[in-house]
Amino acid sequence: MMLTIDGLNAYYGKSHVLQGVSLTVDEGEIVCLLGRNGAGKTTTLKSIVGAVPTRTGRISFGDRRIETLRTYEIARLGVALVPEQRGIFGLLTVEENLAIAARTASQWNLAAIYRMFPRLEERRRNRGTALSGGEQQMLAIARALIGGPRLLLLDEPTEGLAPVIVEELMTIVGEVRRAGVSVLLVEQNLKFCEALADRHYILDQGSIVFTSDRAGFVSAHAERERYLAVAAY
Repeated sequence: MMLTIDGLNAYYGKSHVLQGVSLTVDEGEIVCLLGRNGAGKTTTLKSIVGAVPTRTGRISFGDRRIETLRTYEIARLGVALVPEQRGIFGLLTVEENLAIAARTASQWNLAAIYRMFPRLEERRRNRGTALSGGEQQMLAIARALIGGPRLLLLDEPTEGLAPVIVEELMTIVGEVRRAGVSVLLVEQNLKFCEALADRHYILDQGSIVFTSDRAGFVSAHAERERYLAVAAY
């Protein structure tokens, strides 16, 4: 397995946010983590990269345990997080945002990034603040990729974006998987998840309450309505 989380417990102060979370992501796999707001999805991603301390439980990346490592050490192993707020540098240009994250060992150099994101090449001299929401999301993903990750963590990549941009992102995430990068995706857009993910987990009040492959998730009408507040008919 690329990523294994086993019995993860994490807290914000005295609040027990993650309660025994266990999940896996295999090599070249896209896994979707779903749940209502406040279920603990973002906390799970932050725990993987060391931004939220793990109280108990194990997080393994390949054959190495990482729950006690610092965030920069986890990043050097090949784990990249694209946060919900994107985290780009607004005063830097597109090209400057990419340059500060580039690594020589990455399979994506600047030319490869621009082939995948032609819109970013067109806007390469624009500052981050001059980009649309969709362009900012593309830049956030591109900046993660140019660092050469083996595992990409995406937190709500389609939130607030127009349908045409969502379609572009769907294509991009598919290309990332075909390039051999595993993806753990936190997302509320069920169509986006159904189109891309090999497996699905549903998180509710800090615990995994449902897991399934793609076909099982599509047919899990009762669980989707109960835990995601979506009636699927």
